[in-house]
Amino acid sequence: MPSPDAAPEDLPLDGVRVIDLTSVVFGPYCTQILGDWGADVIKIEAPGGDVTRQLGPARSTGMAAVFLGANRNKRSVELDLKRPAARDALLRLIEGADVFVHNVRPRKMEALGLGPETVRARNPALIYGAMLGFGEDGPYAGRPAYDDVIQGMAGVAGAALARDGRPELAPTIVADKTAALAGASSLMAAYVRRLRTGRGAQVDVPMFETVAAWTLVEHHHGDWFGPGSGSAGYPRALSPHRRPHATADGFVCILPYTDAQWSRFWDILGRPQLAADPRFATQRARGDNIDALYGLVSPLMAGRSTADWLDAFETAEIPCGPITPLDALAADPQVVATGLVREIEHPSEGPLMALHAPGRLDGEALPLRRPPPRLGAHTAEVLAEACLSDPEIAALGD
Repeated sequence: MPSPDAAPEDLPLDGVRVIDLTSVVFGPYCTQILGDWGADVIKIEAPGGDVTRQLGPARSTGMAAVFLGANRNKRSVELDLKRPAARDALLRLIEGADVFVHNVRPRKMEALGLGPETVRARNPALIYGAMLGFGEDGPYAGRPAYDDVIQGMAGVAGAALARDGRPELAPTIVADKTAALAGASSLMAAYVRRLRTGRGAQVDVPMFETVAAWTLVEHHHGDWFGPGSGSAGYPRALSPHRRPHATADGFVCILPYTDAQWSRFWDILGRPQLAADPRFATQRARGDNIDALYGLVSPLMAGRSTADWLDAFETAEIPCGPITPLDALAADPQVVATGLVREIEHPSEGPLMALHAPGRLDGEALPLRRPPPRLGAHTAEVLAEACLSDPEIAALGD
């Protein structure tokens, strides 16, 4: 069984040190992306560790499933930041870092003596990243925020309300993960500017505003043009008929998009005359009549098997796919072939089906350099790198 991959020396963020004072998923998923691209991510954890260490199945205490999903390619340092010596040790680490990331409410960071002015005074070239619930210049500043709350406030549940008459949360932590992607790209952009100018930066990434902007990409719709010019909500996404289509033995997802795809689609369904129907003949007409269009499709698909439909649509180059159950996703042929989930030997947890980064660099998969770490597994090692003496390190554990 393979061990974690050897670390190549030419990953884009090789040599970049990230001090990661984050927990749950938003912050850890953000910093995991930086680690995937080569950064040395040092995860600072309070006694007891990140709360996700206790979420989900586990072989041993502190190594539960949710933690494993967002903490590869990191080292773990356990510090009780309520103790002045631990805070000083963290500042020593920050002095030698390129990026510092936290998802603690700003008032608490100030109370810890770790606000942006204090920290950046110790390292003016630092990228100081704050992963926030809400932007500091708005009325919600400082509120606690988790995925369910943000989905509700930032339009995700509201889109379901517009479609179905009742709000629903997406069955995945879409707010955390979307904001994490925005956080990683923002920190990388600030680091690129530092390479150019030598200047550090403060980078704030608020979850609410990130997800609100993400929701409004298509759902701002008529509101782009001002009051009275239309309404919010992208009709195609809000159509109650936009759902997986039932077949004779399961479900299939399909999305003809161009005029040519719709023409081939109607031929396959045995309704070629619908290609010339003025309601459906053009992109604009289909958009204006989306409920009628989608309402026609489902009844026509119930008579053949999923495999029959997929074969016909793939032959016609019409985008389509089956519904993959959650417990089958890791065994999907594309997932297996690309190595997205691979079995490794974890040094303490034994054989694990580990997630790997989905990106590619020069055609090669990004390496899993470090599996998710045990709590505090690298405390002595990392603090020694910051020139703390053995007695100083030992005193932090007393």
